[in-house]
Amino acid sequence: MKFLFDLGGIFFDWHPKYYFINVFKSKKKMDYFLNNICNDEWNLKQDAGRKIKEAEEELISKFPKYSKEIKLYYPNHRNMIRKVYQDSVEMLFVLKQKNYLCYVLSNWSAETFIGMTNDYPFLKQFNGFLISGEVKLAKPSKEIYELAISKFKLIPEKTIFVDDRIENINTANSLGFNTVHLKNPNTIKEKLKKFI
Repeated sequence: MKFLFDLGGIFFDWHPKYYFINVFKSKKKMDYFLNNICNDEWNLKQDAGRKIKEAEEELISKFPKYSKEIKLYYPNHRNMIRKVYQDSVEMLFVLKQKNYLCYVLSNWSAETFIGMTNDYPFLKQFNGFLISGEVKLAKPSKEIYELAISKFKLIPEKTIFVDDRIENINTANSLGFNTVHLKNPNTIKEKLKKFI
């Protein structure tokens, strides 16, 4: 059995609001910005390989009065991580102690992932990474899962895929993976112990 993990929502409590709540004068203004300007759909394009500079220029041309806030988004990507989920880190160490191979399949901008393994040394426990921005593909597209299968020599039926987003779980299920839809990271030990 091998394990394939997402990072955001599984190991990292990441959300832009953790940074921007201190930038905007009200939650209403912050919500407008994160829902309509620097939103999930826009961010996913960077996760899929688009350069940050190009992404910023596109938005600034549409929303010039928000140029300052737009330019704050990616330089403060690390400040959007509120905490690391320690139960997940502990579970990773348990799996490694039992000699399970553990890999990462994560939607993450290649540019913002630089330095993460130094900033968060527990990441060095993983046997390999497939970062969406580096390969210019993103979940839930089947292509990035097929790339993971090839790169990590996975047999889906003998691999546990752990993710917090149902659309990513659905794609993994369609390819034959065993899946854990982790809605609450505090339950990771309970959810994975039946596989080891």
